[in-house]
Amino acid sequence: MLSDNARIHLLAGAGGDGCLSFRREAHVPRGGPDGGDGGRGGDIVLVCDDSLRDLQAFRRRAQFKAQRGGRGEGSLRHGADGGTLEVRLPPGTEAVREEDGARYDLLVPGQRATVARGGSGGRGNKHFATATHQTPRFAERGLPGQECWLALRLKLLADVGLVGLPNAGKSSLLSRVTRAAPKVAGYPFTTLEPVLGTLEGEDRQLVLADIPGLIEGASAGAGLGHEFLAHVERTRLLVHVLDAAPLDGSDPVENHATVEHELALHDPRLAALPRILALSKVDLIGPDEADAAAARWRERLGAEVPVLVTSSVSGAGLEDLKRELMRRVPVLDAASVDAVVPLDELAEHRVFRPRSGRDFRVERTEDRRYRVSGPGVERLLARYDLDNEEAMAHLERRLRGIGVIRALEAQGFEAGDDVEIAGVEFDLHPGM
Repeated sequence: MLSDNARIHLLAGAGGDGCLSFRREAHVPRGGPDGGDGGRGGDIVLVCDDSLRDLQAFRRRAQFKAQRGGRGEGSLRHGADGGTLEVRLPPGTEAVREEDGARYDLLVPGQRATVARGGSGGRGNKHFATATHQTPRFAERGLPGQECWLALRLKLLADVGLVGLPNAGKSSLLSRVTRAAPKVAGYPFTTLEPVLGTLEGEDRQLVLADIPGLIEGASAGAGLGHEFLAHVERTRLLVHVLDAAPLDGSDPVENHATVEHELALHDPRLAALPRILALSKVDLIGPDEADAAAARWRERLGAEVPVLVTSSVSGAGLEDLKRELMRRVPVLDAASVDAVVPLDELAEHRVFRPRSGRDFRVERTEDRRYRVSGPGVERLLARYDLDNEEAMAHLERRLRGIGVIRALEAQGFEAGDDVEIAGVEFDLHPGM
């Protein structure tokens, strides 16, 4: 298991502005307002994708921005909603939103989590027509989408485990078929901890783990047996790397049996995993001898276990091994895992608490100056053009309706005093 980390910035789409428009047709001298609404901005959704295995792509691209909603138009034409932006992540990714600590665990293919929601669109002037005010000359602006930083942490679980005795050539093989850089030397040694590498296909990735060499008695704890074997428990395919001509003169058949015996003793599931036998270091023997050895192993293991002749020095058989790995480890989708882990059990959970009676705060900053703060009030202010007198009159009515004017008057506010909301300062004349 290996941790991989990245940090990305998300910006959901802004809502489209509502339209200020009046009906203009021949022979219709008094056409009314017909401004359409703006579209909603696009959300940003995390999607668990089994074809991915690392977070390297997010080190090259860390900014993600969803499409904004379209503007409203005349004749009550509404703007189009912004498209949802999907950010695809490998299984095992934990995403934490830095602003509030919200955590999203992506475990199985097909899981989705909306982490940044698009802003709502503004309403067109048609919405503000009343019996006493039939020609409203203002419309709402769209709201910005949510913005956040996500910290991504991935626990890589190997799809394929390379097993074999010490010095069977696993590290050399891993270094040739993936981007990993395990220790490789010209003298006998054994890897002391698992090394993971990513095998890149045309449209997917696989994670390969170089499992430290197994020795006789590993299942009973000999050496670091339990620790080593634990790394292959969740793999989906094992590649048994077998030295075709051991320099120590040992029998390859006995070496193969030793590793398989220790795997079966540790966990019966490991004995049932699909296998590939990779005869390594065939550059040390002649081609005819290598082909003959492969034929004997195919006869011994049967048709269910592919036998490949490989050399990390010459590169022989490595492309065949890559293709076989991609073929034998299929991409999982939501349908194939839903029977094991129902997706409805992994749905997002939210905790809702009663809201306080008032979600804004009024304070007097200095003589005849006041500050109003609160997310709801700030969003309301963002809706309107403060240079538009009709829009300001409507805003003042909305502020009175939600209790802001009453709270200001309790602090000594009088018509014409300066009020600051969301960093914008203006004078209010409620009731005028």
